[in-house]
Amino acid sequence: MLWNLKQLETFVWVAKLGSFRRTAERLNTTQPNISVRIAELETALGVKLFERDAGSVSLTQKGQALLSYAERVLVATEEFSAQSGSTGDQQSVLRLGVTEMIAQTWLRDYLKKLKSEFPHVAVELTVDFSINLRRELVERAIDLAFLNGPITDYNINNIELGAAPMIWVASSKLKGPFKTLGQLAEQTILSHARNTRSYVEVTAHFRENHNGPVRIVSSNSLAACLQMAIDGLGIATIPLPMAKPHLNSGALVTLPYKWTPTPLVFTASYAHSPASGLVKRAAELGREVAGRQK
Repeated sequence: MLWNLKQLETFVWVAKLGSFRRTAERLNTTQPNISVRIAELETALGVKLFERDAGSVSLTQKGQALLSYAERVLVATEEFSAQSGSTGDQQSVLRLGVTEMIAQTWLRDYLKKLKSEFPHVAVELTVDFSINLRRELVERAIDLAFLNGPITDYNINNIELGAAPMIWVASSKLKGPFKTLGQLAEQTILSHARNTRSYVEVTAHFRENHNGPVRIVSSNSLAACLQMAIDGLGIATIPLPMAKPHLNSGALVTLPYKWTPTPLVFTASYAHSPASGLVKRAAELGREVAGRQK
């Protein structure tokens, strides 16, 4: 019996995820199919690759020794396809996670660019907070994330996408001047969710520099914060790229208050292994598209 590439791919994913069930979910198949592929690969090689114990899976010593070779074969296969000029014909699924700011700004341009280069690749899109995207990337639930980075994990590669300044905005109908913290505190302060850096920094800034009352309203949606600011329901700290169209139209104005939360730094982050030329190129396309937004 000869081994095949599908069996090698399954071997690598089981090794990385440590679970037949999670590998089946990742490869869009059933757990019995994963078991069959591994059993056939072990028979073809004449070695035992995994120890199975009460639902847990771990590499044997021989499996650990063969893992890096299996990854090299998969990488070489992708490189072979690339050199043959057939990458555009590649049929696959890219699990992409992005933050809301990216979803509201340049994601559409990115997806068009990705479709142009990889017309047969389907994108499964997740829009979520960076903290959740980090976890899903480390657990291999997604392949690529455009998020507030970088991720400090030895197995994660980060490509810089640039930074988005945070600015204070208000409806053009609101009367200012909003130059002091006390003047800002007279309005409802609209901020992103409580588990975000901007919310933590805004609340700390008022706590440390303002003795009077202040009403800070958080939202899981930056788009909702933006719309409430446009409607005059409060003033908000918003990433400049999201606010820019509304500043240009005159619906919003920037406030002259000097302090702002830390700019949002974005990275395209993906795992070194299992290695994938598709994911690496998709990350590079993210850098290209993000660079054109500046």
